Amino acid sequence: MANMTNLYDVSKCTACRGCQVACKDWNQLPAVIEPFKGNYQTHEDTNGDTYTIVKFLEMEDAYSGVQWNFIKYQCMHCFDPACLKVCPRGAYTKTDTGATVHDPDRCIGCQYCTYACPFQIPKYRKREDKVSKCTLCADRTAEGLQPACARTCPTGALKFGDREELLQIAEERVKYLRASGFPNATIYGKLELGGLNKLYVLTDTPDKFDLPVNPHIPKNITAWQNIIQPYFGWLIPLALAGSAFSFVSTRVLANKHGGHEEGGHE
Repeated sequence: MANMTNLYDVSKCTACRGCQVACKDWNQLPAVIEPFKGNYQTHEDTNGDTYTIVKFLEMEDAYSGVQWNFIKYQCMHCFDPACLKVCPRGAYTKTDTGATVHDPDRCIGCQYCTYACPFQIPKYRKREDKVSKCTLCADRTAEGLQPACARTCPTGALKFGDREELLQIAEERVKYLRASGFPNATIYGKLELGGLNKLYVLTDTPDKFDLPVNPHIPKNITAWQNIIQPYFGWLIPLALAGSAFSFVSTRVLANKHGGHEEGGHE
């Protein structure tokens, strides 16, 4: 099956947040009201009940003084996701269409996936003691439907389809933007981390849209993947055996010590 991708063009986005509402509606997620912080952004970050947000980034502009950069932010559905690699219970899988899906029934709430993710996407849902995140509407796409966010976008800033076809559209769009006064226009997600199933057409460099320029998996996470996790199955019984031995030996020494004290009193 074709590798399906969600393409987002920042130059067409009006920050209406229709995608944010559609995501809440389809996934039956409750409202999360956060304190007002003096800007137009509804949520500081994604959370366990908010899979996608629209960020409002205020930038200085040499001509007008102030410029707003809008960006839709959610799971990137990496080709080689760190969350899948580090999960000790196998709660993550990749679908035939390329989505990275989380199974709450297998989740133990350890949040290791959150720390492993270069974008810190999986978020803890306290009431269930589990994490959750965007699924790229895998339940909808399995039935031939578009993701809820792409379906509702009124300006065409969001498109869903075959990754190679959308890459061609993105490359043509970048050429147009560069010729129209955006020399730093670029595609994000084409090469980052080996490729993402979330592509962006940006009018400027990634840092101007609060995206990591060179996303990478932390080294300590790599150590877990390559050294600890492959032997995790027998490390647990080994640790339990060590604990049992420590307990027994401590009790033996305590009994001996107690016997000497009693002998000394006599």
